[in-house]
Amino acid sequence: MHRAFNITNCKWDNPSETGSAIFTRNSDDIRKSLEPFVTGQIVDGTKLTNHWFPVKKADVFISHSHADKEQAIRCAGWLKNVFGLEPFIDSCVWGHAAELLKIIDTEYCKITNTEMFDYEKRNDSTSHVHMMLSTALAAMLDATECVMFINTRNSITSKESIAKTQSPWLSLELGTMRIIRRRQPDRKGQIRNFTNESKEVIKASRFIAEYEVPLSELTTLTTSEMNTWKKAHEGSIHSQHPLDLLYDMAPEQD
Repeated sequence: MHRAFNITNCKWDNPSETGSAIFTRNSDDIRKSLEPFVTGQIVDGTKLTNHWFPVKKADVFISHSHADKEQAIRCAGWLKNVFGLEPFIDSCVWGHAAELLKIIDTEYCKITNTEMFDYEKRNDSTSHVHMMLSTALAAMLDATECVMFINTRNSITSKESIAKTQSPWLSLELGTMRIIRRRQPDRKGQIRNFTNESKEVIKASRFIAEYEVPLSELTTLTTSEMNTWKKAHEGSIHSQHPLDLLYDMAPEQD
């Protein structure tokens, strides 16, 4: 990762078809069976992780609340249509984790001759799947050049001076951004042409926890700045990488 941005009060007025296609493409590798990864009674966790949560080639990692999935899809479509960038929507991975956990629990965690689940076995399966998910998200954040966090009331719940979230996955992603290596992108030898491409009820008893998140370390972008970036790209005759334009326009604060 090179840079991370805090996207606030943004609305993308483009249709969501392109973003939906990206979301579907990132999600279509899902497998409905554990059988290829089981030898005897042992599941090959490494192969299972690599298949269900593969690290994909992408320019921008879109971090968002699950409730903001539609915004993330529109953002992905906008990045693809305007700049030709390849986005990755993180809820593609979340969906995989839920389906994988359901398959594992049905196969391994039921109490014999009942439809009930063994509590301790489910704790074990959840730990394994969440560790796979954590590993995949960290690897994807490290491999992607730019992160865009969609900041809404769904993702940040605290009105205090210190931003907080109730999502453990957003806490993981934003926390990982602080510790993974920062790398300057190497544009040498790139022949990529960045032109505009064709369009392709909560129960009161629920356990809730809040986590502090380091938003001060992200560069804030609003609708105005995003539109300025778009105009700069359209006026550059694509002589500069679109992300380099963004970095120049919105430098990191010391």
